[in-house]
Amino acid sequence: MKRVAISTLGCKTNQFESAAMTEQLKTAGYHIVAFNEPSDFYIINSCTVTARSDAETRRLVRRARRLNPDSRIIATGCYAQVAPGELENMPEIDCVLGNQEKLGISRLLESTGRSVADIAQTSHVEPLKLTSFAEHIRAFLQIQNGCNSFCSYCIVPYARGRSRSVSPEEVMHGVKNLADNGFKEIVLTGIHLGAYGLDLTSQTSLTGLIKEIDTATTVPRLRIGSLEPHEVSEELLNLMASSGNICHHLHLPLQSGSDAVLKSMGRAYTAVFFRDLVRQITEAMPDAFIGADVIAGFPGESEEEFAETIRLLAGLPLADLHVFPYSSRPGTRAADMPGHLPYRVVTERAALLRGIAAEKKAAFLKRFVGMELRVLVQGFNEKTVVCRGLSRNYVTVSFSGTKELVNEEVAILIENCTGDSCSGSVREPLSPAVLTGSSPA
Repeated sequence: MKRVAISTLGCKTNQFESAAMTEQLKTAGYHIVAFNEPSDFYIINSCTVTARSDAETRRLVRRARRLNPDSRIIATGCYAQVAPGELENMPEIDCVLGNQEKLGISRLLESTGRSVADIAQTSHVEPLKLTSFAEHIRAFLQIQNGCNSFCSYCIVPYARGRSRSVSPEEVMHGVKNLADNGFKEIVLTGIHLGAYGLDLTSQTSLTGLIKEIDTATTVPRLRIGSLEPHEVSEELLNLMASSGNICHHLHLPLQSGSDAVLKSMGRAYTAVFFRDLVRQITEAMPDAFIGADVIAGFPGESEEEFAETIRLLAGLPLADLHVFPYSSRPGTRAADMPGHLPYRVVTERAALLRGIAAEKKAAFLKRFVGMELRVLVQGFNEKTVVCRGLSRNYVTVSFSGTKELVNEEVAILIENCTGDSCSGSVREPLSPAVLTGSSPA
C-alpha cells in the first residue's frame, strides 16, 4: 500500500476537508501515516489568511522533501487556490490542486503540474463525504462553503468562491452518519456559516437547520462554528438557551472596536451593536463561552481608534480573543489602502490584545471553580492516569480517571483553573442524564 501523509493548516473547514480526503484515500487503498514519517505522498492542505500561514505552507513543503527525497508533494487548499504560481515555482512541489480538486484527491494524487478550477464560477457545493473522523472524539461537519462579504482585508472569498449551502437533507444524513459512528459531539462548520440557506431554493436558514438537528436528537452535543455578529438572531439565542443539546459557545469576529475602522474594513455593524449583542448572549446563557477575533494594526488605525478597541474589550465578558496582526493580502482592497503601519506598531498592538485575551480567559475560567461541568473525555494519559476533555461551554478540563471514560460525557467538579484549562474530580454517582446528554448545558 502506498503511504500518504496530510498536514492541515487553518480553519475547521480545512480540518473537515482533510478528514474527508483521508477517508477518500483510505477507500482508494492508500495507507495514511503521520506527516513526520517517511511517506510516498505528502499533502499540505494550506491556509492563506495571513502571510505567516503562506510561509508555514512553504516550510512544510520543504520539510516533506527532506523526509523523503523520492516522495510526491501536493499542495492544495486556499494558498494553492489563490496563488498557484508561487507554489508551482517551488522545486519541491510536484502538483498544485485547488479547493474544488479536493473532491477528486485520490484520482489526482499522481498527477503533475497545476489543476485549479476558477472557484468564482462554482455556483453549488458538492459536499465532501465523511462518515468518521480519524483520531478525533468530536467531528466537524461542513454545511456551507464560500463567502459573499468581501471584507476589505480578507482573501477568503477569492479562495473559497461564492456562498454555497449543503442541502438540509445532506446535512441531516451527515449528522446521522457521524452519530451512528459513535461521535458524541458534532461541530457545524462553514466559511460564512450565517449565510447558510440563502442560496437554496427551499425556505431554510441556519437557525431552522439547527432546530431540525436539535429536534432529531441524534447527537448529544451540537456546537456552532463562527458566526457574524449581525447574524446571531434572538431566535437562535432562545433556541440555544432552551436546548439540552446545543453547546453554549459562540465565536464572533469583532475585528475592531472602532466604528471608523469597522467601516474601512467593510464590516456591517458598530461597536455598540457588538457590545449589546454580547450582553444579550450572556443574559440568555450566563455560562456561555464567547470568543472573538480581533485584527491589530489595520491600515490607518490611529492610536485613538486602537484605544477604542481596548476600551470596548475591557467592558465585555468575553472568554477569549483570537488576535491577528494585520497581514496585507494582494488582491484585497486593504492592500492598496494608505496608512499601512510599521511592523513594530502592529506587533506591539497585537501583544497588548493578547495580554487582554489572557486576562479574559483567566477570569472566565475562575467563575467555574466549585461548579460542575459536563465534560466529553477526549483522551487518557496512561502514565499520569489523567483524562482530558472539553465541557459544553468550551472549557478544557483534566481529571484523574480511566481510559474507559474516553468518548463519554462525565460530570466534573471544577477545583482549580490555571492558564488555559481547569482541573477537577469526577462527581459520584454519575447521573444517567449526564451520560445521555439529556440535561441542560
